[in-house]
Amino acid sequence: MIKGVTRRRTYKAIYRLLDRVSPVPFDCGTICGAACCNAAYADEDMGIMLLPGEEKIHDRHADWLTWESLSTDEYELPGSWKGKIYFVKCKTPPHCPRHMRPIQCRSFPLLPHLDEDGTLQMVFNDYDLPYACPMIEEETELDERFVRATYTAWKHLIRDPLIYDMVWGDSRARDMESDEE
Repeated sequence: MIKGVTRRRTYKAIYRLLDRVSPVPFDCGTICGAACCNAAYADEDMGIMLLPGEEKIHDRHADWLTWESLSTDEYELPGSWKGKIYFVKCKTPPHCPRHMRPIQCRSFPLLPHLDEDGTLQMVFNDYDLPYACPMIEEETELDERFVRATYTAWKHLIRDPLIYDMVWGDSRARDMESDEE
């Protein structure tokens, strides 16, 4: 597995921080049938990549996730990512243990974005998704506490050079796509 420098206790602190907030003041899954958590809206490959070292806080034998080890060579990942990464899928969508959701689930519908000068900001997820998220489609005003907590979490995460490389690469790709439009 690729080894990041983010420690287990840092991931635990970030999980605790993001446990206290939600994108909106109600269960957003009620407006879309929990599309982002429900495999019925996607093919069997619906899942999430864990960040480097994030696997340290998950139980590989827990009955709610399936784990797959993937080679970084097979995916468009930063050159600094050498080796294997974990890809996890929820076995019980949309009913997962919320306190154990991976960082990228907790951040949704936002993504970290680094400007050319390296300034971090949170932007709406712009990936091609196999479902429609009303919050993204309508650019719903999100709870400010959620936005601040998510920003704080990613500010800590990008201190890890591997995570920074991923966010930097994704940001440059996003900028290139917007320039082409």
